[in-house]
Formats: sequence, structure tokens, C-alpha cells
Amino acid sequence: MTLYRAAAEAVAGYADEPKLSEISIADERAATRDAAAQELREEVADVEEVEANGVRCRLYRPTDARPGLVVHLHGGGFVFHDIDVHDAAVRRLANRAGLAVLSVDYRRPPEDRFPAAVEDVDAVLAWIREREVAEPLFVHGDSAGGNLALVAALRHPDLFAAAVLIYPFLDPTQAFDSYDSAAEGFDRQEAAWYWTQYAADPADLAHPDLAPLLSDRLGTLPPTLVVTAEHDPLRDEGEELARRLDALAVDVTATRYLGQVHGFWRRPAFGASDRLMRQVAGFLAAYS
Repeated sequence: MTLYRAAAEAVAGYADEPKLSEISIADERAATRDAAAQELREEVADVEEVEANGVRCRLYRPTDARPGLVVHLHGGGFVFHDIDVHDAAVRRLANRAGLAVLSVDYRRPPEDRFPAAVEDVDAVLAWIREREVAEPLFVHGDSAGGNLALVAALRHPDLFAAAVLIYPFLDPTQAFDSYDSAAEGFDRQEAAWYWTQYAADPADLAHPDLAPLLSDRLGTLPPTLVVTAEHDPLRDEGEELARRLDALAVDVTATRYLGQVHGFWRRPAFGASDRLMRQVAGFLAAYS
């Protein structure tokens, strides 16, 4: 397995970063927001700040948008990132897909632990149902957001026309081999730290709304795209999800991006980022 050039450069930069257990969460959030503020942003026809049943969201409408709405749930290990950090990526998603995208600023731990984020997503979906939103409705998430997107689809069967899960964070037990064989720039200890922040109680780690691989409702999912990165400890759990969905006769597409690391989706410096955006756009168009 070989890291592609941009991924190798990113991994080399990770070597100088402190361990999560050594950082200030507030300082790291601020630094991430500052870095995101420097990113180039594509023009979108309309961007609107909205409050959906008390949850801050941002609605992006591209030029000549087709009917439909994508609900985007951002990654960041449940702890980091927000709709500002994901602003540039969501603009690209809206423009490539030709669909409106609603980016959700769910509550984060450690201030608000599980199930706060799940409850916020439920509140946003209730807000959407209260309005005349042109179907179809899609759900999309990366990393921890992929977890929340999957949980949303499981909790609301028949609501979504399709789901997109980009390197989803699914297994608190870290039982898969990729935690040892594919952990460039992101390791078992870091993953465990995120789960510890998210769970309000150790018992939560076995709750299917936190660990959705344990759900007995996987067969209710809509057509689903599961994307993994070759050099990512989360690779195997995402691909195990795809195998389980296929066994349950769910319409599932699974793609592994070779040479890539966790987080590449929202970073344009990785050439695969835009290719993935366009793949997602094609997938959503198939169910529009």
C-alpha cells in the first residue's frame, strides 16, 4: 500500500502535532476555524443562515438547483469542526451535486455528549418535514458525520432517497485490522479518545444510535454509498458495513480510494477530493 503524494505530505505534517490528550479542545477548535477561514470558497447562488427547531444550520442553494435537499452532517470526531469549518467543502458539494444542501451545526461533546447530536439531527429532520421541501431528501456525512448520517437513516426509515457515508466512524470497539495496518496519521488511541468524549456513559458504547453496526435495522436503509480511504483505520468498519448491507439486499455502492488518508474529502489539495465530490454528485443524481 502506497500513500499518494498529497496524502504522504499530510501524514508527514501530522508528526509534529500534539496528541489529542495533550491539547485544549477550545484552542484546537479555534485553530481549526482560523485555518478554515483561509480556504478558498466557491460562489453559491444563495447561502442562508437558518434555525431549525433551535439547531443552527446553513442552507446552500446552487444556481439552477434541481428539486431535492441534502442534509450534511460534518465530521470532526464528534468533538471538533462545525458548519463554518465545513463551509468551503459544502459549497463545493452543492455546486457539484446541483442540489440545495443544509449543513447542520449539531451539539458536540464534551459539553453535550451522546445522544445530544442525534437529538439535534432529529430536530432538524422534524423541521424539514414541517416545511414544503421538494423531494427527494438525502443524508450525507463524513467521519463522525457519517456515523450521524447512518443513524439518522436508521431512525427515520423511508425518509431518505439515498445516503452517502464518507469514511464513517462506526465501531467503538476498534475490532478491525485496519486500526493496526492502515493507521497513517490517525491511530487507535486517537479514535478511543473521540469515543470517550462522545459517550455519556460506558453503556452508550453498545447503543446502536452510537455504534450503528450493532443496529438490527440495517436492512431498512435506502440506497447507500460507502466511501473508504486505503490508509485509514476506519477503512475496514466502513467496508464491513457495505458487506452487511449487501447481504441484507440493500442497494449499496462501496468505493475505496487508493493512496488516501482519513479526511481527504474536504481538502482540495488532495486531487481525489474533487473526484469524490463528483462521484457523490453522480450517485445522488441517480436517485433524484
